[in-house]
Amino acid sequence: MVYAVVRAGGRQEKVEVGTIVTLDRIKADKDGNIELAAVLLVDGDKITFDAASLANVTVTAEVLEDLRGPKIVIQKFKNKTGYKKRQGHRQDLTRVKVTGIK
Repeated sequence: MVYAVVRAGGRQEKVEVGTIVTLDRIKADKDGNIELAAVLLVDGDKITFDAASLANVTVTAEVLEDLRGPKIVIQKFKNKTGYKKRQGHRQDLTRVKVTGIK
């Protein structure tokens, strides 16, 4: 079983070939593919984690869709002063399918 831990959007995700992962918005190339930076690679019993070996590892993924996350509501309130503030946020996301770990 081959899997890799990749860095994407300030977080680390464990992926295998065929895994569908939702990441922060990533711009794809003209064919709709992206490359992710590997942090750790497990190939059976062999574990690769040094930077020199990981420079040769490529994790490729295909962009399935761009979407937006759930709405997060931010509310601030101070008692007895009449201060109220309400704000919302929706994160831009990209859903990708891992196509290869080499």
